[in-house]
Amino acid sequence: MEGHNRLYNDYFADASVYPDYIFRRRFKMKRDLYCKIVKEVEDHDPWFQQRRNAAGELGLSSLQKVTAAFRMLAYDAPADSLDECLRLGESTIIESMRWFVHTIVEVFDDEYLRALNEEDTARLLDMNQRRGFPGMLGSIDCMHRRWKNCSLNDINVLHRSHLLDNLAAGVAPKVHYSINGHHYTVGYYLADGIYPEWATFVKPIQAPVDRKRQHFVVQQAAARKDVERVFGVL
Repeated sequence: MEGHNRLYNDYFADASVYPDYIFRRRFKMKRDLYCKIVKEVEDHDPWFQQRRNAAGELGLSSLQKVTAAFRMLAYDAPADSLDECLRLGESTIIESMRWFVHTIVEVFDDEYLRALNEEDTARLLDMNQRRGFPGMLGSIDCMHRRWKNCSLNDINVLHRSHLLDNLAAGVAPKVHYSINGHHYTVGYYLADGIYPEWATFVKPIQAPVDRKRQHFVVQQAAARKDVERVFGVL
């Protein structure tokens, strides 16, 4: 209970020790969203619910268990680095992570982990057109890398990506847009220079020589940062 009370008073009490901007920096999201995730996970799986033991003493809270998983994800932290602040043992923290990732998929799969439907595609196309990229389905990053020993090792996993299975089979969302007088019917993804020369990847121009190309490189990189920031957090 000491660990729960300290965590609650630090971040979740009405007059918490740390303000909202500190919460967002450390948890990588707003407090309201975090509390929603905790509630959804707790309601879905009894493992996250706080229970009493045979002696009638309260066990670990859902906040402690979920926060342990989030801290490992947000900071790439080992389990034994969190036991002092959360009052959880190393084995319990690892177990919390395992339960958490499975529960997240079960709770949010239908809404966030499904394939795009027509409504999703239309929303993405409209949003990206307003950003200056008609026909853009999204950005792509880190599919060719993995973390190991604090360094990046390149591995090509593009051919294993479910995202590109349909494109490889010639199946793609229906997209109609025109650029510089040319009409296109297949959407594309923004990518950095390390990706292969595929028609579905729009990469930055190498060594842009005039203001027009320099402007494109800046805008392409700015739009691509959406997904790069996400993987940077993970």
